[in-house]
Formats: sequence, C-alpha cells, structure tokens
Amino acid sequence: MKNYLIDMDGVLVKRPQLIPGADRFIANLIAAEAKFLVLTNSSEYTQIDLAHFLATVGLIIPPERIYTSAMATARFLQLQNPGGKAFVIGESGLTEAIHNAGYVMTDVNPDYMVLGETFSYSFQLISKAVRLVTAGARFIATNPDPSGPTEFGLEPACGAMAALIEKATGKSPFFVGKPNPFMMRSALNYLGVHSEDTVIIGDRMDTDIVAGIETGMETVLVLSGVTRRDEIQSFPYRPVQVLESIAELEL
Repeated sequence: MKNYLIDMDGVLVKRPQLIPGADRFIANLIAAEAKFLVLTNSSEYTQIDLAHFLATVGLIIPPERIYTSAMATARFLQLQNPGGKAFVIGESGLTEAIHNAGYVMTDVNPDYMVLGETFSYSFQLISKAVRLVTAGARFIATNPDPSGPTEFGLEPACGAMAALIEKATGKSPFFVGKPNPFMMRSALNYLGVHSEDTVIIGDRMDTDIVAGIETGMETVLVLSGVTRRDEIQSFPYRPVQVLESIAELEL
C-alpha cells in the first residue's frame, strides 16, 4: 500500500467547492487504512481550522492528517535554533505552531523575522519587519506563493509580501514551504513514511511536482487546479501520471 501526500487547493477543493470525487478518494484511503496527509502551503489556519473547513464542503479528514507550511516552518526553526525568538507576521496557524516549537515571539532582538499569510498586512508591520531584517534578524517565509485562491478570486500571498520586504532590505528570504524539499521531508517524517513508498498528488508543476521529484516520490499531476495540459511540455521534468482529477486515481 502506497502512502499519499495530497495538495489541498486545486486537488481536493476549488474554493468554495469540493472537487467532484475527492470525497470518495479520501474515504477509500481511510477504509484501506492508508497513511496520508493533506499538504498545504497555506499558513493561516491550524489543523483543526482546516479540518473544519474541509468538513463544511464534505471532506471528513482528521486534523492530524493535515500538514501546513506553518508546521514545517516551526519545525525548521526548532531544528536550526532551539528555544529562539521570532517576530512573526501571520495568523493563528503560524503563531500557534511557532509557540508549540518553544519559541518566544517578540520584536526585541529576534533571531528570526518570520512571514506568513495574514488577513490584514499593514504598512506598520511590514515596516517593522524591514527594520528587523535590516538589523540582522534572519528572514524566513512560510512559502513562495505570490497569490492564493479564495472564494472571491486571487489574493496576494506570502511570496508577494516577501518580495516587498526583500526589495526594501536587499535580503532574500528562506522559503520553507513547497517546493522546498524540507517541507516534503518534514511531512514524510511527521507521517513516519519513506519517500520511495509515497505518492504526491498536486495541481502545480512548479511546486507540487518538482518537490516530489526532488524528494524521490512518485508524482501525480491533476488538471483540476492551476496547471493546464498544454503547459506541461514547457517544464524540463514530467509527472508519472497526469489525470483530469483525483477522482481518476486508483489506490
């Protein structure tokens, strides 16, 4: 039995709706007692929040089967500098994960300036981040996504705000989320499985598929999200399978 890392947006949901067949695929995984994680570059929400959201569209997934870029970022900080200090721009998904990693959140001489998605980026917060990075705080961002899907359409995401801070400071951030193999390795460790026995299912060639290839996983691209079939040939790598949606994937 294979293990599965499953991207959320574009694979399971196309906000605000469930992608047809996603509920059956998840139910089959649970019935087969397969190991799986829903993997998302989103950092705003906790596991419980995301499980609740998925339940509202018809996907019953235990919170512990969800892994976010916020959790990977907290793990990265914990490994790099245990018991450190960070100035954090983000929502409860990120702040809770960093607290749980044993970090103090402060704007007084932090070791890191950590940027995630938030519902209200303010000029004051961004200005403070610029000053802290300029003063020597190491610049970490949860993910490089320039925009993200909402029920109202695309909105600026972490990558767009990181570019603003980078332009102002001349300091490039370290992005923890996909396509960084660290995100994939930390998810595999969290699940307790090996890459050679694991399949990643995603809708983006430039994050999900390249991350899976670099980590040594089997890759499945679904066309229910961002990537179109005619775009695949422009990339120098290929997924193992290309499907219209997750509904076509057999365990």
